[in-house]
Amino acid sequence: MEIQVVTELLLSKPTLRYRIARRIRNAYRYDTAFWRFAIAGPWGAGMFAFGLLALGMPTGLGSPVDLLLFLLAGTLGLYLTAHITALLLALIGLPIPRLFTGAVLFDFAASFVIFYSNEVALPAALVIAAVISLAGISAGLLAGTLASRRLRRRHKAAASLMAALLAAIAAIWPFAASPGSGSAVPAYQGVQSAGIWEAGEADGDKARDVASSDAAASSAAVPSLAELLDSPAEPGPYEVSTFTYGSGNDAWQPEYGEAVDITSGTVDASAYIKKWSIYRTAYWGFNQRALPLNGRVWMPVAAEEQDHTNLGNSATDSHTRYPLVLIVHGNHLMEDFSDDGYAYLGELLASRGFTVVSVDENFLNYSVWTGIPDNDMKVRAWILLKHLQQIGVFADEPGNPLYHKIDFTRIGLAGHSRGGQAVAMAADYKDWFADDAELISSLEDVQIQAVAAIAPTDKKVDGKYTQLKDVSYLTLQGARDGDVSDFDGDRQYMRTSFSPGTDRFKASLYIGDANHSQFNSSWGGRDVSYPKGILLSRNGMLSPSEQRSIAKVYISAFFEETLHGTATGSNASGLASATTTDSGHSRYLPLLQDYRTGLAWLPDTVYYNRFESSTFTAWARYDEDFNRLSLPGGGKASGSNLTWKEEEAKNRQNGTKPSRGIVLERKSSSNDPSAYTLSWEQGAPLPTGGPPEELAFSLTDRSFELADEQTPDAALASGSVKVEVELTDGNSTSVRLPLKRFMEIEPLPVTSFTIHPWLERHLSGGKYKHPTEAVYQTYRLDLADFAAANPSFDPNTGIQRLTFYLNGGAAKLMLDDIGVY
Repeated sequence: MEIQVVTELLLSKPTLRYRIARRIRNAYRYDTAFWRFAIAGPWGAGMFAFGLLALGMPTGLGSPVDLLLFLLAGTLGLYLTAHITALLLALIGLPIPRLFTGAVLFDFAASFVIFYSNEVALPAALVIAAVISLAGISAGLLAGTLASRRLRRRHKAAASLMAALLAAIAAIWPFAASPGSGSAVPAYQGVQSAGIWEAGEADGDKARDVASSDAAASSAAVPSLAELLDSPAEPGPYEVSTFTYGSGNDAWQPEYGEAVDITSGTVDASAYIKKWSIYRTAYWGFNQRALPLNGRVWMPVAAEEQDHTNLGNSATDSHTRYPLVLIVHGNHLMEDFSDDGYAYLGELLASRGFTVVSVDENFLNYSVWTGIPDNDMKVRAWILLKHLQQIGVFADEPGNPLYHKIDFTRIGLAGHSRGGQAVAMAADYKDWFADDAELISSLEDVQIQAVAAIAPTDKKVDGKYTQLKDVSYLTLQGARDGDVSDFDGDRQYMRTSFSPGTDRFKASLYIGDANHSQFNSSWGGRDVSYPKGILLSRNGMLSPSEQRSIAKVYISAFFEETLHGTATGSNASGLASATTTDSGHSRYLPLLQDYRTGLAWLPDTVYYNRFESSTFTAWARYDEDFNRLSLPGGGKASGSNLTWKEEEAKNRQNGTKPSRGIVLERKSSSNDPSAYTLSWEQGAPLPTGGPPEELAFSLTDRSFELADEQTPDAALASGSVKVEVELTDGNSTSVRLPLKRFMEIEPLPVTSFTIHPWLERHLSGGKYKHPTEAVYQTYRLDLADFAAANPSFDPNTGIQRLTFYLNGGAAKLMLDDIGVY
């Protein structure tokens, strides 16, 4: 009996509570020394992701502090996740290294959340999380191996060498993995007008060199301004005085706080801003009712003033008044200040005789922690106008360095990104702020003559867009802009118009290898913030100094023309103005008309530019109606052997632009030339100043749209069409010349924005999936060349007919703004 009781006790099953406790006690049983050392790998991979997150979510305390805080948070998260996972796996009873497994799971989950919450599509976020996790596993296995006492030193050295090699390959892979992920210059293939050659598989730098050589060849007949003038990017004759003005209460930027040179007022924007976070107030120390007017000033100092350059008396010894240029940044992370990023422009322009102010609007920018104020676009423009008011007060204060130093009849505005849209709105202030009588009255003597926009946005505000009238306009855009990927400045260009005789012009420049951020020296090289920014490719991109040199050349030339020069844009012969004007007026106008005149000043990439002045006489703009057969002035249009229709211009995302054009599509099966003709029985409209001297039109090659499954390379074959232009004068004498005699039709840039083609469709809602945008190039054809080809041709008798002939294979072109000077 006693033996039976003992036996039953020995064979009884342990209780559930006992078994759970035992498994918990043995939770770390499989986490041997090897696997504990191996946790270093997942930790490093996870902290890499958290480091990217820290750079994309600045607190304002500085990057070192941000990194420390996020790495501590990430480490704590990994620690807790690893131990919780170990306990759960112990309860399940899986015989695996549980802490290590928990660390890997943390990497995967954290990386996925970090990227997925930053506009990375679900499939891409999963793949990125898997890659980071696998990298952590690999590094962990290596760490455990190297820490093992059983492994010989030579084996450890070999493992370390192999790991270093794999790390190098991983670092290089994003830049070498995808053909075309480099330079955004055109991908030439097949037969070109200059000969038969192939460069479709060239790397970025080689392709850029080829494109630059081609551009140089096509500009052989175009005189270089460099032979006549110094570069507008060269410093001028003035010394430069630099100072700041501000509220004096800025806790984050001492140059506007305790170290400010001149104290300015604040302005109440509560009539426009209703949504202002209390956390934003806590950060800045003010709300929308007391926005500061902060600015960095670069002011020219003439030779006779250079002995009196202190702030107290520099303004009292000379009556020289300088044009004023305000520069404003766009929307960047609020805590990463932007207004100091245009010092390169401020110093240059001041040395050339402009007073320049970089306006601080950081308090209107987006923050991960507080969002962005409502109606920020309108307030950005309003703040600029308030700066003009404040500078007007300074200019009337004896002893102020700006006292009697500003010529308010010569005001220029320049902006970048949202700032580029804000300056256009500010120039049109009578429309945008029509209800603010006090503001309009205070600016009665202020004349905004010119607006320059770098990669501007073009968002609808209050249900409308800016319509610039009788203000000169310049816009620059990079084909590799990963932020404002559409050429929105072209939209504002199209909405800029002039009254006859107003001596104004508009110009644009599209730059093959420029991005968005490098126009601001403080924004770094990535167009979007981390962590997503790491997925954008920089291979083949212009260097920061190269990209900013383009801005210096064009913005300096533009303001020289509009604020120092006569800015008429009326000299039809272009380059002649550079040598015939004793006062120096209009000396850089040819550069704005044709980029080829300034290639000696510009870095090697491809360029496309548009230009139109108030002296332009339009023959066809295609915006007056939807009848493709009729033209203004009693003209008629016809086409043969092609498909032709009027259509709205489109951007990279296939969104419409505010202008229509004529699309000419030629089929590949045709052996006969295709023709599009404009004719007038009584002659085409003539310029008011006399007979026409130049034919001008905008053209873009949309042949890349012809690509399909049967002809996938058609997208890379743009530029192969041969175009001829024929003019018939009033005596019915016709002359036909090849367009390439004046300028080649350059293929459009083909851009890969990301480090791998698969990512193009999986970032930011697919905004990078379109590699090419149809951008116009202005062609200017001197009628003297037609007369030289046939002396019987006489433009003085008027023009009765204009015909465009298309030869070669399949092609799709779009024309707009056809007319004469």
